[in-house]
Order: sequence, then structure tokens, then C-alpha cells
Amino acid sequence: MQFIGSGLGLAIIVILFLLFRWINILNEYERGVIFRLGRVLAEPKGPGLVFVLWPFDRMVRISLRTVVHDIPPQDVITRDNVTVKVNAVVYFRVMVPVKAVIEVENYVYATSQLAQTTLRSVLGEAELDELLSEREKLNVRLQTIIDQHSDPWGVKVSMVEVKHVDLPPDMQRAMARQAEAEREKRAKIIHAEGELEASKKLAEAAVVMSDNPVTIQLRYLQTLTEISTENAATIVFPVPMKLLEGFFAKG
Repeated sequence: MQFIGSGLGLAIIVILFLLFRWINILNEYERGVIFRLGRVLAEPKGPGLVFVLWPFDRMVRISLRTVVHDIPPQDVITRDNVTVKVNAVVYFRVMVPVKAVIEVENYVYATSQLAQTTLRSVLGEAELDELLSEREKLNVRLQTIIDQHSDPWGVKVSMVEVKHVDLPPDMQRAMARQAEAEREKRAKIIHAEGELEASKKLAEAAVVMSDNPVTIQLRYLQTLTEISTENAATIVFPVPMKLLEGFFAKG
């Protein structure tokens, strides 16, 4: 009886152990790729309760959530021979769990290495001005190339963003001088355009005044008024003698 009791206890322990190994609970964002005697089943399991008949079956959990992966800073030589350090971020997720398990050993590491090499290759074909001003176009091109190469692994690359472009100090100083020269050029152009517009208005005013001499005298009086208001001064105003002939005649 003691032997039977100990055997029953051992059987219960083995059954409980097998149940814990057989019963698996997968979250909504997880899928389980089942290998039965080394062969993968056609469809992944989950989410919810999944039975894995260990030791005949083996399950690999795959997350379907989007992975946000930072690409380490890469030294890139642009087409115009400028060395810059560029880092980026790539967003990807598993679309076909079976391929992500059997087609590549580590899909996260493989996608990261693919993104690094593609980043150096694509940005190396662009000039520095294009890298700084047309970043959106380069992001789309990076996403297209990386997604095309990761598709056999069942991985979908949804977005690639170039985060930061680190320029050498001498290049930063050269770009600062270029920006300052550009601002000075715009300021001179605006000043010249203002002078041209003012000269046109003065020419129009001269034509009007030449047609009516009285306007010249009125403008002259207005100028005298402005001078006397701004500065304390004695103004000698010449009076034509013809205006005084009447007074002399009466006397």
C-alpha cells in the first residue's frame, strides 16, 4: 500500500508537470509557432489558451507589436565628400510569424543590421544639402528598401526616420558663414528694391509738380514748417517785391 501511495503521488506530480507544460496562455499581441517533431505547423496558435504537447511539440512565442529600434550613429561620407555622423530610428513589426522564426535566426538583429547598412548606402549617395533639406524623401527611400529586403522574413517596416545629422565643427562654421552671407544678400536686395520704389514715386511726384508750380511752393512751405518744429531756428522767408508795390504806392 505504501508503494502504491508513493507511485500515485509520483503520477500526480508527473501529470501536473505535463499540464503546466502543455497549457499555455498567449496575450492578444502574441502568436505561438508550434514545431511538432521538428516540423512547423502551417498556422500559428493564439491568442488565448494554447495546448503544446510537450515533449513532442515546441512553441516559439512571437510578438506582433511594433518594435521601435534605434539605429546607432553611423559614419557616412556623402556624395560631395563630407563626413557626417547620422543616427535614425526604424519602426517594424512581424506580419508572418512562421517566416520570422524559420527564415531568419533573429529577426530583430537582422532588421537592425539591414537598417544600418542601408542607411550608410542611401545617405552616401546624397549630397549634404539634400541630406539636410530633403530628409523626408530620404526617409521614404530608406523605408522602401529596408521593407523590400525584410519581406522574406515576414517583417513589415512601416517607417524610418533620420533623427540627427552631426556635422564636423569646420563644416558648421562654414555653414554659419554661408547663412550670414545669405542674410546680408537678402538685406541688400530688399534695400535696393526700396530705393527703386522710392525713386519711382519721386519721379511721379516731380512730374506732378512740374505741371503745377504752386505745388512746389506749397511743398517748400511745408518743409520750412517741419524745420521750424524740429529745430529752434530763425527762418528768413523772401517776399517778392511785387507784393509790396501796393503799400509803397499808397504812401
